[in-house]
Amino acid sequence: MSKKITAAITAIGGFVPEDKLTNFDLEKMVDTNDEWIRTRTGISERRILKGEGKATSDMVVPAVQELCRKRGISPEEIDCLIVGTVTPDMVFPSTANIACDKLGAKNAWGFDVSAACSGFLFSLTQGAALIESGRYKKVVVCGADKMSAIVDYSDRATCIIFGDGAGAVLLEPSEDGYGILDSILRSDGSGSQFLHMKAGGSLKPASVDTVMAKEHFAYQEGQAVFKFAVKGMADVSAELLERNNLTGDDVAWLVPHQANLRIIDATANRMGLPKEKVMINIQKYGNTTAATIPLCLWEWENQLKKGDNIVLAAFGGGFTWGATWVKWAYDAKK
Repeated sequence: MSKKITAAITAIGGFVPEDKLTNFDLEKMVDTNDEWIRTRTGISERRILKGEGKATSDMVVPAVQELCRKRGISPEEIDCLIVGTVTPDMVFPSTANIACDKLGAKNAWGFDVSAACSGFLFSLTQGAALIESGRYKKVVVCGADKMSAIVDYSDRATCIIFGDGAGAVLLEPSEDGYGILDSILRSDGSGSQFLHMKAGGSLKPASVDTVMAKEHFAYQEGQAVFKFAVKGMADVSAELLERNNLTGDDVAWLVPHQANLRIIDATANRMGLPKEKVMINIQKYGNTTAATIPLCLWEWENQLKKGDNIVLAAFGGGFTWGATWVKWAYDAKK
């Protein structure tokens, strides 16, 4: 009997733009201050992709190039590219298609996944299923967002939160039990009223009126989103552990979506994890939406050990939320 195929993460790449937007910069733009932002969100600065003609695909490309370099493969060996994003280069074609062209990934097909801050998690489960099917050998999953393109920098409620960035992982088949072992993913469209973009879709196509009314920016009712996020992310992470007979002691790392320090703390507490086991880089990058989780893995790669149990957890617009159990497949080359 053939062994079960799982989808192992075998390489990781990341990209953040050079330009920083600090809390002190924001003090000059809106009525806010550094202490207020830090105490409520944990964010000190975020990265912004600047330059004419620069889009989300321009962050996907360097992240995937780094991953290929680390793994010693050519982009032509990639079978499929999945990009989780809510800031695609265009409404269509997909950012994945544009990125494949820029990468020279001539043999890959690809598509985008729109699940807001859960975009990477949802894409990872899809990518894993492609590997598990036995039909594909190298699937790249990327979370990338240029949030600065849809943030209103005169709205102090949202402009303090978001940043730009991209992170990508390579999935390959494993028969040794490494990789994505379980996921619990959820969505609830009744939450859409609390976190969305009002215009630009088929419901409310772009017009002079929608632009004047500033309806092409991310809109969020912070308190409602916070309440749902704390419960949703913590519940699903605890459920994932319970379902797999794991406890906090079995988990090497929690990789939470970086939206707000208080939501992260609530999830860690629910799982019985000390702060030392939680990846946090929100202070440097803010909320990069679909890119937060892979950017954490990218930054912590050298600390990850083969066989580590890692839990990824996210909550985002939709509402969408979920948790994924990964058994890490390699020791990073120091």
